[in-house]
Order: sequence, then C-alpha cells, then structure tokens
Amino acid sequence: MASNHNHGSYFSLLWCLVLVTIVVARGSNSAEEEVSLDLYYESLCPYSANFIANELATIFDNGLIDIVDLKLYPWGNAKIRGDNSINCQHGPLECLLNTVEACAIDAWPNVNEHFPFIYCVEKLVYQRKYLQWETCFEELGLNPKPVTDCYTSGHGKELELKYASATDSLEPPHEYVPWVVVDGQPLYEEYENFTSYICKAYKGPTPSACGDLSTGNVLKQKTDHPHPVCYTEETGKMPFLRSILSSVKSWALWVIDRAGM
Repeated sequence: MASNHNHGSYFSLLWCLVLVTIVVARGSNSAEEEVSLDLYYESLCPYSANFIANELATIFDNGLIDIVDLKLYPWGNAKIRGDNSINCQHGPLECLLNTVEACAIDAWPNVNEHFPFIYCVEKLVYQRKYLQWETCFEELGLNPKPVTDCYTSGHGKELELKYASATDSLEPPHEYVPWVVVDGQPLYEEYENFTSYICKAYKGPTPSACGDLSTGNVLKQKTDHPHPVCYTEETGKMPFLRSILSSVKSWALWVIDRAGM
C-alpha cells in the first residue's frame, strides 16, 4: 500500500511539474510572439490624428491588438527651450493635448483603457473640434480627475520630458510624424501599411486579420496617394521655413481630402 501511495504521489508531483512548465512556456511564448508597435506623434498634426482615428484604431476591431505591444509617444516635433519650457509645433494647445494624452496613458496604463480616450481626442482633432476634447471623459464614462490632476500638478510635464527623451533617442532619428516603428524598424512613408508589417513580423499562428498575407497578397491600405506628414524643423535646408510650410501644406491637403476634392 505504501508503495502504491508513493507511486501516486510521484506521478501527481510529476503532473504538476508538467502543468507548470506548460503554463510558463505559454506565457513566455506569448510575450515573445507579441510584435512591438510604437507610434511617435503630436496631437494636433492632422496626419497623426488621421492615422490614430482611421488607421491605428482598426487593430482594436480586427483583433490584431492581441498580438501587438502598442506604445504611444505623444511628443512629436516639440522642443525643449533653454528655460526648460516646451515649444510645440502647432502651438500651446498642442502642448496641452500632448500632456493630457500622456497623463491618460499614465492614469490608465492598459492600452485597452487609455487608447479609447486618445482615439476620442484625436478623432475630434481630425474633425477640427479639438476644443471639445473634455467631452471625451463623459462620452467614455471616465473620471477626469486623474488626468486633470496630472497636467495641473506638473506631473504631466515630467511625463512629457520622458517622451521627449524617448523620441530624441530614436535611431535613426525621426524625420516627421506620424513616425511608426514595427519590431524596432521605422516604416517611414509606408506607415499606413503598418498592418502588413505586423503580420510579417508575427511568429505565432496566423491571425484572421492577416489572412490576405497567407494567400500572397499584401495588406495594403491607402497607398494610392502621397503620405503627408508633419516634418521636424531639422528636416530640409531651411528648417524653420520648411516647418511652417509643412504645417500649412498638411492642413491644406487634409481639408482638400475631407472635401473630397
């Protein structure tokens, strides 16, 4: 009887070890299989807004978010002045909204919690209703206090300086926004085709959203038009002038696109 009891205990222990190994292996594989997707942007660049509202949001609908480690960096082409103040490409309101979105990420670290808020704000930017950004709290049933306390207390600026450091450390340096990086590789002007790069980088079972790739087709999105961006001041031979012209051109092309011209 003692021998049978020891035998049973041995197999029970062995089975427990097997189960633990499977669970650990699955957790490890899941982490390894996730594809990193980093978006460096600024809140009032119309093409950042368009990308977030009309392109990036699709991965939450088609299931690709399940295989993606999405991180957002709301800084873009902003600069830190000598007195440690921040100068944003599209003015003080952009600085505010960059900070608000940084605070939202800090308040709700889970991407499934903070992205709906950022999507709501950027959708209003895309619709040129960005002055109504505070309505996103009520629309989503969110308590605004964690975010408002963050950006009024100075913590928001600390977060922005963190995003500034991360953006300035990019290799190669970003040339414009939106600047999309998949699996450590910048996509440059192919940023709208980011889903195909995610699917190609993913090593796990093929998600249904990547089905077109399995048949040899590329998951192309809007590739039949120029890829408008908001350039950094360093891009080009006349930095300051090019920055202004880029912003004006961006808004003009965006308005024309919205009008269907």
